[in-house]
Amino acid sequence: MASSVDHILRVGVTGGIGSGKSLVCAFFSRLGVPVLSADGIAKELMRNDASLRRALRALLGSGTYRPDGEVDRHYVAGKIFSDSALQRRVNALVHPRVKARVEKQFVKLGRAGEKIGIIEAALIYEAGFEKRLDCVVVVDAPETQRIQRVVNRDKTTPEAVRRRMRAQLPAGLKVRKADYVIRNSGSIGDLKTSVRFLHTILQHIAEEK
Repeated sequence: MASSVDHILRVGVTGGIGSGKSLVCAFFSRLGVPVLSADGIAKELMRNDASLRRALRALLGSGTYRPDGEVDRHYVAGKIFSDSALQRRVNALVHPRVKARVEKQFVKLGRAGEKIGIIEAALIYEAGFEKRLDCVVVVDAPETQRIQRVVNRDKTTPEAVRRRMRAQLPAGLKVRKADYVIRNSGSIGDLKTSVRFLHTILQHIAEEK
């Protein structure tokens, strides 16, 4: 459970690949809730943190970064999604830095008077990040639907998506661990209704914090 010193309700939003967690976070953002992106923070750190850049290049090879200085995400994914031990070593480099940055951002939001803050992160449970949060929302959908969404979005193959899924906790386990679950197997309207309903609940909790 997170500290309540700054009186902001820290909410994690996670889910398996293709579940729709980014869309859920977009709806929360439209309702006025500040949303932080663990993936965005990780990208920024991997681009601008010199010590992290050196460590990643030493671990993954010279192809980690493109000539323009950006991370070559396809190269990195090809490395870590086929080698779980290597993925753990990369995560051990990146996750602590992301957690520290997220904590600073939550404190900043709380001091600015925000009552609720959301961190969107694919690996909340895998990284042990839930210990720093007040509650975790898991977005879930049937596996076949999730695979098809990612195939359409990333122009990839079902097997490539399954390989990425195997690098995450099973969706069913995330659902069992969750404080709240949003099912995203219906229409966009259904999803918006679910988000609005949960937003009302979170507002009540934040008022009591």
